[in-house]
Amino acid sequence: MNLKDTRRALLEFWNEFRKDTSGLIGLGILALFVLVVIFEPVILPWKDVNRKWRNIDYWIDNSPAAPPAWTNLFAAEKKAVTTQLRAPGKAESDMDGGVGKILTLTFPYRFTADKAPLDLIFRATITGDVPMTFSVQRPDGTGIELVSHFEPGLANQGIRVTLNNEANATTFAFVKDYVSEADLSSLNSGSLEPVTLIFAKGEPTMASKPMALKGDYKLIVKAMLIDPATAVIADPHFVVSGAVSGVLGTDDMKRDIFSGLVAGIKWALLIGLMTSAISVFVGVLYGITSAYYGGVVDSAMQFIYQIVNSMPLLPVLIVVSAIFKPSIWFIVLVMVLFFWTGSVMTVRSMALQIKEETYVEAARALGAKNSRIIFRHMMPILIPYSFASMALSVPSAIVYESTVSLLGLGDATIVTWGQILHDAMAGGAVLNGVWWWIIPPGLSIAITGMTFAFLGFAMDKILHPKLQTR
Repeated sequence: MNLKDTRRALLEFWNEFRKDTSGLIGLGILALFVLVVIFEPVILPWKDVNRKWRNIDYWIDNSPAAPPAWTNLFAAEKKAVTTQLRAPGKAESDMDGGVGKILTLTFPYRFTADKAPLDLIFRATITGDVPMTFSVQRPDGTGIELVSHFEPGLANQGIRVTLNNEANATTFAFVKDYVSEADLSSLNSGSLEPVTLIFAKGEPTMASKPMALKGDYKLIVKAMLIDPATAVIADPHFVVSGAVSGVLGTDDMKRDIFSGLVAGIKWALLIGLMTSAISVFVGVLYGITSAYYGGVVDSAMQFIYQIVNSMPLLPVLIVVSAIFKPSIWFIVLVMVLFFWTGSVMTVRSMALQIKEETYVEAARALGAKNSRIIFRHMMPILIPYSFASMALSVPSAIVYESTVSLLGLGDATIVTWGQILHDAMAGGAVLNGVWWWIIPPGLSIAITGMTFAFLGFAMDKILHPKLQTR
């Protein structure tokens, strides 16, 4: 078959394929998955999710088990959304005595929610001796000096200042100017939630029943550069840790579920496509070889096929994964050792007819080797009929890997949808009502299976002679 014939065959296949609505839907979803994989570095809100999924320090600024941000649309009381404040306004001035400089960083924050953020966290990478003071300018004109912070001798090291832990005493002094005597008697600096009070109206009941003070806030950081020539403040930013977060919320370990879901797409496609491609190729070759040689060889190969085909994959996969160190490549290998039987009988029945064709007899008469006849004359004809089988076996591979991971026997070094579901089960997501930790990965597995099922059924109707309807 030359290039012209190949092009004509592909065009004929496409003309038939596009008449199948379900096949086009499956192709569209698959194309979307591929685009997400290609543009993953751009789409991911947390860029190092693949390497640091299980690194607790990487997610420490998030809120635990926070619902998705869009749930605010259906809530009577709007909650603050987790966000990062970057690109602050900068101003420099000389210190008293002319030694050193004061760098003032101003972070504007518009607060429109009914509930205050859970925390305000300052992050930066510091070199040198840089004492800092933190304050906030409220919409009502009140300024609060919150906390001072100094870590000497830093050399390109990160600092983390959480105002909810360090601003208790100063917030207590601020509250005393407003609260009633009754509330003040039962109040102490250790029981305060500073960030809640920073965003509360200045009223006598602000400690017991804080009401949100909406408007434009300014978070101000004053850094003293004792030696401006060597002192460096890199990437200064505030993390507003809200009660709702991201597109799909967070789990109880503060991990962003949307990032995990996006990172898991490439592994789902890799596991499914690699397992199905290798197993179908092996199955096609096995079926053709069995049919071509016939006799004792065919009987022996069919006996082996019956043994492997009768063995249950899932129990074997669970036992093997429990005994050996689980690896994604090892799991794929085990699935291939069982999946290859799927296309054997269909290919064998077709190969029995093809080997009697005139061109095969002619090739044999001209002295062509058996391997040449199998690979050059029979396999190119039968490979297209195996594409449907390949597409239909992808969902099974993804489900098997997810099942093994759900039982805690998967590869914990990568981010897969099965791993996310396992963590949800271990974290009691069902009992605690953290539905956003369960439904998205479960739906992703179902949608991926549906996608390849649509493609497989469409190709089956076109390529399989007995199912052709047009």
